[in-house]
Amino acid sequence: MSRVTIYQSNFTVGELDPLVKGRVDLNQYPSALDRAKNVTVLPQGGFERRPGLAFLQDLSSHLGGSFTAQNGIRLIPFEFSNEQSFMLVFVKQSATETRMFVYANKVLITNINSTGNDYLAINLGDIDLSKIFFTQSADTLILVQEDLAPRKIVRGASNSTWTESTISLTSPFHAFTISTSNPSATITPDAVDGTVKITASSGIFSSGNVNQFINVLNGFGRARIIEFESSTVVKTVVEVPFFEASVAIASGSWELETGYEAVFSSSKGFPRTCTFHEGRLFFGGSKSMPNTLFGSKVADFFNFKTDEALDDDALFVTISSDSLNAINAIRSGRDLQIFTSSAEFFIPQSTLDPITPSNIVIKVATRRGSKEGIKPVSAETGTLYIQRSGKALRELVFSDTDLNYNSDNVSLLSSHLLKNPQKMALREATSTDDGDLLMITNGTDGSMCVYSILKPQNVIAPSEFITDGIFEDVGVDIEDIYVIVKRTINSSTKHYLEIFDDDRTTDSAIQYFSGATSPDQAKPTNTTAGSLSHLEAKTVNVVRDDFVLPDKTVSSGQVTLDAVPTTYVEVGLQYDVEVKTMPVEPRLPSGVITSRKKRILEATPILDRTQNLSINGSEIPFRDLPHTLDTAISTFTGRKRMSPLLGYSTEAQITFTMTKPLFATVLAVEYKLSTGGG
Repeated sequence: MSRVTIYQSNFTVGELDPLVKGRVDLNQYPSALDRAKNVTVLPQGGFERRPGLAFLQDLSSHLGGSFTAQNGIRLIPFEFSNEQSFMLVFVKQSATETRMFVYANKVLITNINSTGNDYLAINLGDIDLSKIFFTQSADTLILVQEDLAPRKIVRGASNSTWTESTISLTSPFHAFTISTSNPSATITPDAVDGTVKITASSGIFSSGNVNQFINVLNGFGRARIIEFESSTVVKTVVEVPFFEASVAIASGSWELETGYEAVFSSSKGFPRTCTFHEGRLFFGGSKSMPNTLFGSKVADFFNFKTDEALDDDALFVTISSDSLNAINAIRSGRDLQIFTSSAEFFIPQSTLDPITPSNIVIKVATRRGSKEGIKPVSAETGTLYIQRSGKALRELVFSDTDLNYNSDNVSLLSSHLLKNPQKMALREATSTDDGDLLMITNGTDGSMCVYSILKPQNVIAPSEFITDGIFEDVGVDIEDIYVIVKRTINSSTKHYLEIFDDDRTTDSAIQYFSGATSPDQAKPTNTTAGSLSHLEAKTVNVVRDDFVLPDKTVSSGQVTLDAVPTTYVEVGLQYDVEVKTMPVEPRLPSGVITSRKKRILEATPILDRTQNLSINGSEIPFRDLPHTLDTAISTFTGRKRMSPLLGYSTEAQITFTMTKPLFATVLAVEYKLSTGGG
């Protein structure tokens, strides 16, 4: 029998995939966890109970017809500046009305446009909101979806002034079905190149010929008609120069090429995705041209008409490869990145040579493919995206050595937490010692996979967030993380807007304190806490002045407290916390002891501002006598030794749980291990 002391100084690998549970040889193994439920891994190494969720709004009554949260509710951030940022909440009221709610600093903006309504009513048609993509410039948000004429949302002079309108696009033209004719007339160009006026010997032209082509059969001359002047005169833009000017081209030596149509229209569809890049608005794909990239004229964002192929003219180019490569997303980064159904592409450029119609080239980066409907997000060193299968989170990173991009599998050690991903949002670090937080909602079970990321310290630590319901959407307004949660309340399905709040330890929570603004409430003057109709008939946790009261059941929108609060009360839904260490594998001179029975004799976690924690089912005492049992539990920082811990097993794991809705942070853990025979 041997005894050994194990010290796990950090948990920065996060929850490890069960498929690699036996890989004790991995360098990441000593810093990994077998389970990380409802905790956030800190970039410094420890983990803490995840923030609770503050209740903001019941959206259920605004969701009409056959729409569901998946296709009828959408969170879209609007970031005008660090001081002026908003979360826009879109809800489908009907096939002809979508309501847009505006939140600023967690507060609902009311009386929009002096209408008395707390929403902007807009008509987005009968579309799937989950497929909307967006980009923003200053005070204008652009929305695109392949079945929707592009729209813009503009913030006015105040937080309550908003307008929505259809964007008037100048569309490029494309020959979806080409036909040719040979009119019985001669034509005479007045110049060989540039903008050229062409005169016919008889009336052969009509206004419908605009954006169609005149093509000389010997190859010396091709021009697009841009203006109809009369049945005998049209103005054109030359693509292939004519042989000579002011010389008639004989009938039968040229043809009128027709069948060119506007790319963006109700019949051909509209753009699928968008971004700003190098002074242009780029559209990625359309319903009828899914693998084509469109760029506007420079500084003329809604003009996509290709004129003379000048450097600042609009452009469009189609991805040519051995697969369809429907464009799912585009992103402006070091280069313009293009994410398609089959591969990832980019448009290489030097800092001195911007993208122009004459030099644009699309190169393949990697061949993984991205999942439709999930917008990639910027990370510290690259771009994070969900692979086509939905089973991997990848990062597109440029290699200065290869002068190309690599697509690293970020989720290799935690792919089990990705369960049919639906939406993704990134909260960037809010301080110098903080990390990024990547939130991914799962469609299979309604959980959320959360990555704590600090790349300079090689921290990519996943955990799983679970609530009494289903996470359906997530959006980030600078540092505030909003979610749409589907809950079953009193046998009815509800869709709630909620927000993560570091000061709460329950979900869908209401707090009662002095100076509270709705939906939070003023501190009760008696033992009744009301305004809880959104939790009707639910069993809830109640925390009064850092003291946990017995669970209550909401009845008629209220609960009865055991005493009048001194400072605050919080009422909300319980969520369980569970953290389990990996099966221990100490390195002994005698060799591998994986199969031997082991016993953890004692465990000593290092804690920071902790009020409640249990180890292997035994609660750590935090209340020092003679404090009475009805007073607040003070936060504890330091070491707490727990012993004895009974029972032998072949894995010897420590399981941290929380039985009360209070705060807990574990920085490290030391435990003593006894090993027996096989």
